[in-house]
Amino acid sequence: MTYDDEPELAGYVPTEGAPRRRRMRLALRIVVVVGIACLVLPGMLTTMSVASATAQDACNAWVAYEAPEAEGVSARFELFGAGGPGWQCYAMGAFGGDRNVASLGLIPISPILSPVPKPGGNA
Repeated sequence: MTYDDEPELAGYVPTEGAPRRRRMRLALRIVVVVGIACLVLPGMLTTMSVASATAQDACNAWVAYEAPEAEGVSARFELFGAGGPGWQCYAMGAFGGDRNVASLGLIPISPILSPVPKPGGNA
């Protein structure tokens, strides 16, 4: 069969529609990636914000318990911290610099700390 037998196919080149199809596919991929990013990014930002606030509160409690003479506290997310990947709590200014007080883990929670007994008070 040749194109001369079918007048509808005269002048037809099989690759004519491909550039338009490629542009549409690229545009659709871009729209899908932007849409997924718009769905995922707010959740990630909210999760990091809540985790940061919780880590800071937990770090405040740990430093008040472990090193009450510290001038400040700092909660940092570290991949290669002292307790492995996760939030690390540092007491600032005490002991001649920053000191790691506690490893808070990947998902920080507020600690349940028992009060420190005063010396000679329980005797």
